[in-house]
Amino acid sequence: MNKYSIEIKWAIYFIAMSLGWMLLEKWVGLHSTHIDKHMYLTNLFAIPAVVVMVMALKEKKKLFYDGKMSYKRGLICGLIISLMIALFSPLTQWIISYVITPEYFPNVIEHSLKTGYYKSRAEAEAFFSYNNYAVQSVVASIVMGMSTTAIAMIFLRTKPNSTS
Repeated sequence: MNKYSIEIKWAIYFIAMSLGWMLLEKWVGLHSTHIDKHMYLTNLFAIPAVVVMVMALKEKKKLFYDGKMSYKRGLICGLIISLMIALFSPLTQWIISYVITPEYFPNVIEHSLKTGYYKSRAEAEAFFSYNNYAVQSVVASIVMGMSTTAIAMIFLRTKPNSTS
């Protein structure tokens, strides 16, 4: 068994889940008709994101470490998954921005101007752009992945002198 096969598998699952989430957001109108609710409801993505990371850590503990995984080993696993997701996040974001929902940026720019969130079109276009979202997705993948891992491993780690 490849040393990192579990991390690779779960990074792929996470990317697929992210693309599926964007399809769902588009389907329910969060990128068009209900764009005013997008900034609130998109945060629900944290729920499946945490679930996927916890499932990955549990699988690594069970299958690779024979049910005994230290906090440090869990952090390393989470870091590897997070880095793989971050590595592919510009491509994932490109698929989202240009294939799944190319209307999102124009719609959110218009909405942000209409509501006064941004005062100028240039500001709105600078923020709501593929380049900015690609950078944000790389950073968020690492920060959120490691935050989730750090918290999850408090509960998932094998405590010293524990048999499981």
